[in-house]
Amino acid sequence: MSLGKAVRLALQEAAEPGKAETMRAYMKSPMPFLGVQAVPRRAALRRVFAEHRLDSAPEWRRAVLALWREAEYREERYAAIDLSGHHLYREFQTLYTVPMYEEMIVSGAWWDLVDELATHRIGGLLAAYPDAMRPLMLEWAHDGDLWKRRTAILCQNRFKSRTDTALLYACIEPSLSDNDFFARKAIGWALREYAKCNPGEVLRYVKAKGITGLSRREALKNLPAT
Repeated sequence: MSLGKAVRLALQEAAEPGKAETMRAYMKSPMPFLGVQAVPRRAALRRVFAEHRLDSAPEWRRAVLALWREAEYREERYAAIDLSGHHLYREFQTLYTVPMYEEMIVSGAWWDLVDELATHRIGGLLAAYPDAMRPLMLEWAHDGDLWKRRTAILCQNRFKSRTDTALLYACIEPSLSDNDFFARKAIGWALREYAKCNPGEVLRYVKAKGITGLSRREALKNLPAT
């Protein structure tokens, strides 16, 4: 049995169909759900991924994209994201994966699919290959696609004191005039994460740029009232 078939079978076996419509409604997803919640999904996939090892980076990328492109249920796309970050394939996280992640981000086009890719996959590549990824994130920050811009803003969310503030601000600023909820939320979230290690700088930046509304509330959420 192929990896794709094994994943689909495992998800079907773990499904609670009575929860599917509630999950779909919460996520506002045009793609149906099977009704597999996160914990049983991850447990089922651990077993499948352990039983169906992939021998090379190209084979792994093909498997991820096949799961993604052929998905009929949203949990199958979650499975593709899980496979893309599986510890067995950590050494395959190279610049060759960027086109794969870009396709997933653009076609996923919703926070439940994009944010994991932004903060863990693209963020990981930025940490490992800053000279190549930094200009790419600057390019994505100016892209017409909202989700590539959101990715550029969020990609350093786990960096803490290692955050490249010049890059963070350069990725935020093209979206400061965007009134879209997901752009505004991303700006606030990225600043809130950086504020955990440098609150004074975030407060200074928010005031200097005149950031208001949702982005300001999110950025200063954990700071004392000022």
